[in-house]
Amino acid sequence: MDDTIATSAEALENAALPRCREVHADPKVAPPQTNRSAQNKSPAQWAYERLILYIQNFEETLDAEHEVAMGFAGDSSGTIRIAGLGYYDPDIITFYGTDSHGAKTQLVQHVTQLSVMLRALPKPVEQKKATRIGFRLAQSLKDEDEAADAAPDPHDKTGV
Repeated sequence: MDDTIATSAEALENAALPRCREVHADPKVAPPQTNRSAQNKSPAQWAYERLILYIQNFEETLDAEHEVAMGFAGDSSGTIRIAGLGYYDPDIITFYGTDSHGAKTQLVQHVTQLSVMLRALPKPVEQKKATRIGFRLAQSLKDEDEAADAAPDPHDKTGV
């Protein structure tokens, strides 16, 4: 019997928290973790935020000679070397990058069709350092959170 007592607020908070479970053969590989909630987010924004976590987590496993790229299930277009990621509420995710021939590429995809494969590709020979887009994407989420925290509450009438 569990003697843990939870308030209804704690029960609601726990229900809103995202759940992720992964097991890997290599114990050094950890699943992406977040304390972000899906509450009040469109499917596109929530998918965007979780993709950033997966990209950043994948990049942490790469050596200095490789970069992250994406392949798309059910599509013969090959891979995109990721240069950007975005979303358009309520349900569109957009991937920006270059294909294997160096052509500028953009994929617009509905969240219900989202199925991506992260791949490690060798960095271009002429490039000194591998690009780490996951860090930049995660930083943009952090900046967005900080801006939201600093913004005045439109419902707060005490400062009027």
